[in-house]
Parts: sequence; structure tokens; C-alpha cells
Amino acid sequence: VYTRLSDAEENERIRLAKNDPKNLATGVQDAAPRRDQRATMHDTAVLNARPDEHGITYKPLDAAHAEDVAAMESQVMGSDAWNAALVADELPRADRTWWAAYASGEGPDAGPVAGSEGASSARGTVLVGYAGGMVIDGQVQILKIGTDPAWRRRGIARQLISRVASDARDLGATTCSLEVRASNAGAQAFYESLGMHSIGKRPHYYSDREDAVIMEGPLQGVIGSSAVGGAADAKALRAVTEDAGIQESSVDVAGMTLRVDEAHDAQKAAQPAAQLERPLILAIESSCDETAAAIVDGKGNLLSDVVASQIDFHSRFGGVVPEIASRKHIEAICGVCDECLDVAAQRLGMERLTWSDLDGVGVTYAPGLVGALVVGVAFAKGAAWAADKPLVGVNHLEGHMYANKIGAPDFAPPAVVSLVSGGNTMLVHMRGWGDYRVLGATIDDAVGEAFDKVAKALGLGYPGGPVVSAQGAKGNPKAIEFPRAMMHSGDMRFSLSGLKTAVVTYINNERAAGRELNVPDICASFEAAVVDVQVKKAEMALRETGAPTFCLGGGVAANPVLRAAYGKLCKKMQVRLVMPPLSACGDNAGMIALVALDRFRQGKFYGLETDAQAHADLEQEY
Repeated sequence: VYTRLSDAEENERIRLAKNDPKNLATGVQDAAPRRDQRATMHDTAVLNARPDEHGITYKPLDAAHAEDVAAMESQVMGSDAWNAALVADELPRADRTWWAAYASGEGPDAGPVAGSEGASSARGTVLVGYAGGMVIDGQVQILKIGTDPAWRRRGIARQLISRVASDARDLGATTCSLEVRASNAGAQAFYESLGMHSIGKRPHYYSDREDAVIMEGPLQGVIGSSAVGGAADAKALRAVTEDAGIQESSVDVAGMTLRVDEAHDAQKAAQPAAQLERPLILAIESSCDETAAAIVDGKGNLLSDVVASQIDFHSRFGGVVPEIASRKHIEAICGVCDECLDVAAQRLGMERLTWSDLDGVGVTYAPGLVGALVVGVAFAKGAAWAADKPLVGVNHLEGHMYANKIGAPDFAPPAVVSLVSGGNTMLVHMRGWGDYRVLGATIDDAVGEAFDKVAKALGLGYPGGPVVSAQGAKGNPKAIEFPRAMMHSGDMRFSLSGLKTAVVTYINNERAAGRELNVPDICASFEAAVVDVQVKKAEMALRETGAPTFCLGGGVAANPVLRAAYGKLCKKMQVRLVMPPLSACGDNAGMIALVALDRFRQGKFYGLETDAQAHADLEQEY
């Protein structure tokens, strides 16, 4: 576990500490609310809206908003308020962390928010809360926390103090302390709900000589009442789940969202220990920004499928930051694997399941971000060596093909597969399991990358696919004639760079002309251009190969417009269409476990000298 912020976060601090007006319009994206981001990414209706249900977004505080903080300080702190100079002086300090909450330019009762005449209103948002802390000797001392009176009772203070505490943990803190007025029983009760307790008083602490109650508590409780810490304690998680009466839960693990999936609908049946089907394979996936582990039995039933998503971290930077991804994998992988074992044990009716109870360990070794892959590969090699179990290496792209078995257990080759994600766009002829021929791939950008770049140009945030799709659902796909690159090239290669450039150029030209952007029409037209080419190439592949089945995989496979278009194509050509469930389109370990099961049975094991690879040839895999 690291005891410093990542380089990306440190650079962000330096930028925000400068009183530069461009801080209001450029730089990191709004931090997404910490919730089940993996489910949100694939929701076809409400997709990754950064503001929470109250329309509030959370970002690290920048110097350009120091005046706003001072204005609110004078309103809520009275004579104990700090001025703007004191606030601005705090921001560049290495042992400080400050966060702010922003809302639209009108308050909850359609009136102006207090302090809205300040810098916040420069882009239609206003400051409605702030919090700051100082890290010293393993403890974060909360220096300030305030919320606009008109915006209270919306969980703003809880969110702010959680973010301060999360940063403080990365800076080495393990406990939290603060002072609160002796007469403020409500605030004391709030802090007690975060696991803090009174340890004494400071006589005459405030300017009006009122006493301050000193409160202290472990950082884990302050970061989030649903947090289970870096170890992902399974008993605590099960207690939360059972109390809520739900079968899907999300729990904060080291600041990331841990989603424990019930085995997918087709594979939910629990087995008593006496009917345990061998082999049992645990697989690990860490190719990008999801730390995942799953266990599959000999019949191909997924007994557990656990994912810790980092998307809320990366959304602040408009894309995946490799260094952050690697660090967060390190923080989460032990807890994710422990939880994976415990969930599988519960489903099997066993008291406990350990590494020695397994028959093999699978892991994604390529392709992906090398720094992220290294974490999963190193952990899997260590586990395989320690438990004396065979190691199975899995190609991430093959995993996306096997994801189709999650929704359709009877799926089998031959088939044409469309792999569409943030890093890959290709058509593959699946002649048999392990027998693949790449028919065509992108010569530049991948589909998911193009979605991300268009979303960034429109200021919609990250990840781009879901938000562009949500906006496009409200627009006219024929409003703007964007190019369909290589649609009539006669081969099955793709090119997304020209389309991306055309969309960005259109956006810039409209802004230069002073015209208001019709975001839904732009998104719908862009999406239509992407889908038209994908469908055209898919039709060519099906005619060339004569394959009776068409399937797809990858994060973009969750796009509703693309899924509908493929449905029409397959109906016209009388070809079977198989698609993974929405929850299996993104990166997950369930698909890796299914590949590992086949390779285990074939005796195709990897040595402990195996290393992570950024690229791998799918055709030469076996």
C-alpha cells in the first residue's frame, strides 16, 4: 500500500494551487460518485452521470475558488472564518488535502446559492461545500468542513470528509481527528456515526470562548460507513448484504468500488459440498482498471465473480492513468481474491475455501497495460507457487470471446466475433476454441477510444461510451453527415481516427461560429457513423466465412445502438446472434476463468517465468 499520492494527483495539486482562471474550464473531470461504477457503465438508460442524485459534483479544491470558500466561511463559521488568503495558502502544501462540492447556479429552491457571485458561477456551477485536512504523524486533522445551509441534509459533508480521508490514507494516515463545538450535538452525532468518539476538550477554543470537543477515530469509518477497508472483510460484506436483503452489493475497497456479482442468471445454482465439480479454477484479471477474480467449477459454473473498479479515480483525469491503475491493483488484489474465495465457499455450502482447495490458477497475461498486468501476473504466480498449483495464462481478447458463454452456455464455434473495446476493434473468425483467424482490425484508433475522445471534446467526461450513448438516444442520427471511413474498402480493416477528427473539427467550428452545440445530435450522428461501418464489415465477414453464428465482446458491446443493429443484420442473414450480458461486456474475471478451465483440461500450463505482455498475437496463441 503506497503512502503518497500518485504522480497524476500530485501534478493536479500543483495545477490547482495556482490561482489561474483556466482551472475553471480545463484539467481533470468531475470525480464520479463512489458507487457501483461497473454496473453504471453498462446501464443503457442512465450512464455514468458524474453529478449525484442531488446534482452535486465533487472535485479537489482549486485556488480560483478560494474567495468562494471565504464567503461561505463567513456565513457558516462567523468570527472563526478563514479569509481567502489563508485558504489559498493551504492548497500547495504537501501535507494538506482539500475537496469541494459544486452544484448548478441555482439552489435547491430555485434561488441563487450563497456566494454564487464568485468564481464558481463562471461556468454555471457554485460552491456548496468544502473540507480540508492536514496529515501529520499518521493522523489527518480535519481543519475545515462547511456546507451551504440551503444544501444541507444531502450527504455533502459525508462525501467531502470521505474524500479528504481517502487522500489522507494515501499520505500515510490511519486515524482522523477534529474539533467541534461543545454545544453542537448534531455535528457530534454525525461524527460518531463515522466511528469517531470524544477524547477530551479544548477549553475556550473558539473566538467566543466556547469549548471544543476533540473527537478521534479510525480512518476506515470516516472513508465510508460501507467500507470494508483494504482487506475486503468477507464477514462484514455478507452482514451488509444480508441486512439489506439484496443479492448484489457494492462495497468500497481501498477507495474503489467492489461489486460482488451473483453468478450470472444462467449459472446461479449453488452446489452442496458433496457435489463439488472438479477442477476448481480461480482466475485473475487486471489488464486495465478493473481488479477482478472469479472461480469456475468443472461444469463451467461461475461460483464467484468479484470486481473492484477504479473508474472513479480515473474519471478525474479524463482517462485511465497507468500509474494509478497499477497502484490500485496492488491495493485491491488481496481483498478481491479473499472475497472471491469466501463467496465461492458460501455458494458451495462450505465453511471455508482456500488456495489449497483449488486445482489451478488462471490469469490474464496479455494484452493490456503492462504495469496493470504485472500485478495480476505476479500475484497469480505467487499463489500458484505457494499452493503448488498449475498456472494458466489467458489472452484477454480470448476472454471476451468466452464471455458469450456466460449468457449462452450452449454457444460454440464456428462463429464470427466482433471485438470492440477501448483498446481493440477487430473481426475474428472463430473456427474452434483456440483456433482463431483475425479477419481485420483497426489501423489507428479503437472504437472505445474514439468514443472517449468525442466525449472529451464535448465536455461529457469519462468513460465516453456510456455518456455519448445516453446523449445520442435523445438526438437525430441523420442530423450530421460524418464520414464512414473504409466502409467500402473491400476488406475488413477499420479506421476511427478520421471520424474522430471530423467530429472534433465540427465541434470546434460550431463553437468558433458562436453557435450552441446540439450535443444529442452530434452524439447520435457520430454513433451512427461508427455503427454503420461495424455492421457493414460484419456482413462481409459472415458472407466470407459462412459462419452460422455472430457474437461480440468488449466494453463497447454494451452499446444499445450497436446491439440493435447487429440484431437486424443477423435476422436479415438468418444467422444466430449471441451477445454477452451487459454485466459481462466490460473486463471481468468470469470470462478469464472460463478460458482457463479449457486450457487446464488441455494441460496447457505456463511456467513461473511467464511475464506480462502489452501485446499478443491471438492467431498464434495455441
